[in-house]
Amino acid sequence: MISHIHATTQPGATTGTTGTGSSGSSSTSSTSSSGVNGVTLGGTDFLTLMLAQLQNQDPTSPVDSNEFLSQLASLSEVQGITQLNTSFSALSNSLVSGQALQASSLLGHQALVASSTATLATAGGTVTGAVSVPQTSSDVTLNITNSSGVLVKSINLGAQSAGLADFSWNGQTTSGSAAPAGTYTLSAQVSGVSGGTAITTLVGGTVDSVTMGSGSTGLTLNIAGLGSVPFSSVQQISN
Repeated sequence: MISHIHATTQPGATTGTTGTGSSGSSSTSSTSSSGVNGVTLGGTDFLTLMLAQLQNQDPTSPVDSNEFLSQLASLSEVQGITQLNTSFSALSNSLVSGQALQASSLLGHQALVASSTATLATAGGTVTGAVSVPQTSSDVTLNITNSSGVLVKSINLGAQSAGLADFSWNGQTTSGSAAPAGTYTLSAQVSGVSGGTAITTLVGGTVDSVTMGSGSTGLTLNIAGLGSVPFSSVQQISN
């Protein structure tokens, strides 16, 4: 008599049968990848073994109907999990394809990223960006200092409403000479906002390349003058 068939709800777990009879005991099992002698058993094999159990049951001690229904439920659950994994895999591939298409459209565009520093690629070059103004103000000023902390240039942006106030630095110092290439620190003063309030500055740069990340990493943009920046940190994309 074949007495029990057990199915587990764990993906990749063992599905098998255990039989006992007058000649002794025997067992057959398989995993989702391999089984006895390298043979893989699937849902059809499971049903075949279950039917064999019914056909060879002891008439004086038939299989309990509750146990039989439990085995069917276990099989359905295993198959459901397998189908769910397949669906998630297809969805993941679709999202990756969508990200790749999105990434290709970003190349060559201007990205605006929050940064307290800006890189002047060449002497007398240009730096563009914006100041995030927290409230309407009668006067907004951007200060640019070099690596020694010396003020190089102050740009008066005038009265601004709350939002992004664009700026462009032509790479010249207050005296009118070309500032040397290098990294400069940006800070802003907004009239009407207390001195202890941090004012966010943003710097623009051209998207040179895009890296497709895995898992939660997502897209990473390689922006000229800013380096690698997570796509989630980009505030604005423009032509």
